Amino acid sequence: MPSSAFRTVPPTADTVIIGGGVMGTSIAFHLAEAGAKNIVVIERGELAGGSSGKPIGGVRAHFSDPLNIELGNRSLRAYQEFPCRPGTDIGLDPVGYLFLLTTEQQASDFETSVGIQNSLQVPSRMISPDEAKRLCPYVSTDGLVAAVHSPTDGHARPGLVVQGYARAAARAGVTLATGTAVTGVDTAGNRVTGVHTSHGPIACGTVICAAGAWSAQIGDMVGVDLPVVPVRRQLAFTAPLTPRAPRIPFTIDFSSTAYFHNSDDGLLFGLADPDQEAGFDTTWTPGWLELFRAAARDRAPALADMKTVGGWAGLYENTPDHNALIGRSGELSNFLYATGFSGHGFLQAPAVGEVVRDLCLERETFTDITPLSADRFRQGAEIRPEAHIV
Repeated sequence: MPSSAFRTVPPTADTVIIGGGVMGTSIAFHLAEAGAKNIVVIERGELAGGSSGKPIGGVRAHFSDPLNIELGNRSLRAYQEFPCRPGTDIGLDPVGYLFLLTTEQQASDFETSVGIQNSLQVPSRMISPDEAKRLCPYVSTDGLVAAVHSPTDGHARPGLVVQGYARAAARAGVTLATGTAVTGVDTAGNRVTGVHTSHGPIACGTVICAAGAWSAQIGDMVGVDLPVVPVRRQLAFTAPLTPRAPRIPFTIDFSSTAYFHNSDDGLLFGLADPDQEAGFDTTWTPGWLELFRAAARDRAPALADMKTVGGWAGLYENTPDHNALIGRSGELSNFLYATGFSGHGFLQAPAVGEVVRDLCLERETFTDITPLSADRFRQGAEIRPEAHIV
């Protein structure tokens, strides 16, 4: 990983990016590729040491509103091209996504979403329970009303993506300051003037907050409200399976939020615990697996008693409507933010890197991201909430 723990940081920078995860490194890569100079990425630990090192790796364009669909679809294309640009194998496996639906209302809602997706060139489709079982033999059709299959979606390895962006950014001259905490931000009038770090101050022209679950704290330093709340999410890995698991889609039981997909020589299990309290705790507690096993007994019975061999916990960076915060502060003209992705940051990172690059360089973005402004909550202009699953 092309990063260094600095005793001091550069005294000046044109752009300081706070956060060395997938979002921060994507922004750094896209800015450097566009010719921007004097970029510093500040990361208090190691690159991908926060939430970016622990997502489930799903990549999809299956969303319910056009803006999220566009961000997901553009990012999916970027991930398909990643071995050429920036030039790293990220373990992309286009197995598709499979949503399992158990009520007529779910089927109706997803049919509407599929219509929007198809109009934006996303080849998702409604399928029957029997076809869902053919795609994923673990599925029980009892109680299933319908399913949705997005064949071009899949999953990749987030750590490899961060490494790929970081290496390319470093080759272009970006300074990656790991082991460096942000301790304060200076402002004068309506502008940020500098960032204080554990290894020295940096006078700068632009600050970009890509601090994930920790973004509200950065916002507080400059008086900008970034309503991001950390929530623990946990997953587990099965023991190696003999015979090997069939190659299956990323499969999600929409009612329970239980999900599973292939992972090396076994399967990965996950579920969004509805009773999980907010906070920065990332302790893995195997007890949550009982929630997954209970859901699996109904929807994928063979999974319910599979042996697991550990797992991990990471943080979602949730906003009130489970949609991202992307934009430029109205109070501080040179303070930008890309955060609050509510579990969707990895899959949207390439497209958001392009958007923030263009915001920073004062160029027109490829899509209108105004609906994702942090100001929407105080203005009451929330866009439709996304289902908070994976």
